[in-house]
Amino acid sequence: MSRIGKRPVGIPSEVTVNVAGARVHVKGPKGELSTPVLKGTTVVVENGEAKVSAERLTRNPAFGTMRALVQNMVTGVTAGFSKTLEIVGTGYRAQMDGKKLVLQLGFSHPIVFDPPGDHDQGGEPDQAGGERGRQGPGGSGGGGHPGLPSPRALQGQGRPVRG
Repeated sequence: MSRIGKRPVGIPSEVTVNVAGARVHVKGPKGELSTPVLKGTTVVVENGEAKVSAERLTRNPAFGTMRALVQNMVTGVTAGFSKTLEIVGTGYRAQMDGKKLVLQLGFSHPIVFDPPGDHDQGGEPDQAGGERGRQGPGGSGGGGHPGLPSPRALQGQGRPVRG
């Protein structure tokens, strides 16, 4: 029996979860989502919680998956989803040009991407205090001593590369 599937899904006050037929419908401030109830599982909503149970208590792979689907739908209609892009390496760059994201990732041309919906234009600094995606002082790209090229930059120039 799945450890994830055993836990009930908490339903916030602004969200409604209905099980009608073989579908779970979730409605909240950011929209509506629905998914079919997976074979061998049942979903029951009571006391502000959604509980998933399985026909067979052992070896039902859909048990934990169904609980995760309900949890993800509740999260999606309340907080929404976001993805943080982290660019690591020398020479890679990302910048906003109006509402378009322009990525320079080592190709001969920049990649222009139109992000869907709302997006954050701010970059957050990394743990070292600099901004992500920028190279360090001296142009070394974080490869040892400032001012000297990294060992990977010397690869193929007749010098042995260690590390």
